[in-house]
Amino acid sequence: MRRLLAAAGVPQPRFRLLRLPVGEDLDAVLRRAASRQTYPCILKPTSLAASRGVIRADDPAAFVTAARRILRILDDADKAGAGQGEVPSARPSSAPRRLLVEEYIPGREVALEGLLRHGRLRTFALFDKPDPMEGPYFEETLYVTPSRLPSATQRAIERTTAAAARALGLRDGPVHAELRMPPSAHSAHPDTGGRSATVSRGTAFARDASDGRPRIIEIAARSIGGLCARALRFGTGLSLEEVVLLHATGRDVARLRRERAAAGVMMIPIPRAGVLRDIHDIAAARRVPGVRAITITATLGKPITPLPEGHAYLGFIFARGRTPAAAESALRAAHRRLRIVID
Repeated sequence: MRRLLAAAGVPQPRFRLLRLPVGEDLDAVLRRAASRQTYPCILKPTSLAASRGVIRADDPAAFVTAARRILRILDDADKAGAGQGEVPSARPSSAPRRLLVEEYIPGREVALEGLLRHGRLRTFALFDKPDPMEGPYFEETLYVTPSRLPSATQRAIERTTAAAARALGLRDGPVHAELRMPPSAHSAHPDTGGRSATVSRGTAFARDASDGRPRIIEIAARSIGGLCARALRFGTGLSLEEVVLLHATGRDVARLRRERAAAGVMMIPIPRAGVLRDIHDIAAARRVPGVRAITITATLGKPITPLPEGHAYLGFIFARGRTPAAAESALRAAHRRLRIVID
């Protein structure tokens, strides 16, 4: 994906692929790579999902630590797949591991939910992510729509997403994209304590990329994951999945519009690792004005693991409101009422 976007000139984080050959001194390879890197940066596995194994590194020591942690996560994922009777990996045992190293893009993050028809993008929803996502791990919590960003910024996000879809050869069907809006080249970002958002300590990514254009973080030919699509309703109450199926069967969905009310979803975060014993006061959380539903997806009595090793949430809270701020407030109020018991 990154190479196709780069070839098409689509704004995205600068990146490089880090190959870790089998049989070489891993520490030496990682230290050498870390010494050439510009910070902060993001390290990712080239597989997995749901932000699992995505870690920010602010200096060479953190780079090496993050890379080693991701490799352990990949090993655990392979073992878990094998234990469930699945093919653990298509990677031969003699093949090198690969990690994606990306420029860290400071700024606000959004998610765009859309549908492509004959190569033209129609945006169904643009979700703000009100909670800062600055790392070192990148757990998503709140999605709220409609976006409160300026109209010009929203149009730029749509143009960038459409360009990314074209670069990947996507023409028909759902698309889910995540983007960041970096600050201007001369502004500081809150997570750096007033320092420049990009600190050069090597040669990789040394050129300043903060021109303010939206950057594609992820894009895929799918709809939004988990239960988050339940935050969206169209026409007389159609779900996002129903709209996608109507489009796939050749039905005209051009006239369908998302409901006017602001909507949001909270992916209930896992506060710490352990065994989930109970979640108290769910009924009280459901009584918060604006809350439409709370669905717990984690299983009581089972171990739970937060990011970066984990890849699931405790559940989902859904809310509506007259304004995006009202929907966000309802989500936060409901979450505060939950008492999560972990041993």
